[in-house]
Amino acid sequence: MVGIDAGLDSLFTLSSGEKIANPRHERRDRAALARAQRNLARKVKGSANRARSRVKVARVHARIADRRRDHLHKLTTRLVRENQTIVIEDLTVRNMVANHSLARAISDAGWRQFRTMLGYKADWYGRDLVVVDRWFPSSKLCSVCGALAEHMPLTVRSWTCRCGRTHDRDVNAARNILAEGLSVIACGGAVRPQRESSSRTGRSSVKQENPRATKGAPSFRAGRKSSWPRRSANRPARTAAAVAAHRLSTSHAPGAYNADPS
Repeated sequence: MVGIDAGLDSLFTLSSGEKIANPRHERRDRAALARAQRNLARKVKGSANRARSRVKVARVHARIADRRRDHLHKLTTRLVRENQTIVIEDLTVRNMVANHSLARAISDAGWRQFRTMLGYKADWYGRDLVVVDRWFPSSKLCSVCGALAEHMPLTVRSWTCRCGRTHDRDVNAARNILAEGLSVIACGGAVRPQRESSSRTGRSSVKQENPRATKGAPSFRAGRKSSWPRRSANRPARTAAAVAAHRLSTSHAPGAYNADPS
């Protein structure tokens, strides 16, 4: 079993204490990419030289993407082969790249691609992949006594709990992620008492379904459909008398409403 904490100084930190270095593929080719893009900007639009320069820029981007993909493939294959249960966080990379100071480094890390690879490889090998809630305070929670720190800025890389235990920020977060994932498997994620007070939303640690996927979808009772036509913008609201008259006119039971007074 392993818990995985994603980062930038170390690409991933495992609950066993192992730290996987961040290769920073884009930074290694940043000078070559900038040089190729400058040459492309000098070329006349529509010319053959510009077409050749575009190919050179594309080759640099492809080399960066290939190295990143190769590294993630080797890493995810090793993790899946060595562990039966893998626990990760539900990171919102789309929101995290809004921070312009970290957007380039986060995009280069490939966290989303890492999670996708773990997902289908876990299915291949019959492993359990658990995703804990994004609001779970893995960095601020002591993995020994369970005490919750009030403030934990990103500049703090190690801290000492009130119980006297000194934690490495990333290793402590990975251990907390593993413990939370195991509680989800065993008891449905309602074991740790700190989660309700520390979570912003008070939700369970299990990943929730996106409400936008089913928002606005019509819901009908099985076997029944309303015969009343949909209300248009120019049609007045239905009154109680109109609803009663409609039900009587569409009824097929014996002794139904007859419009003939005789």
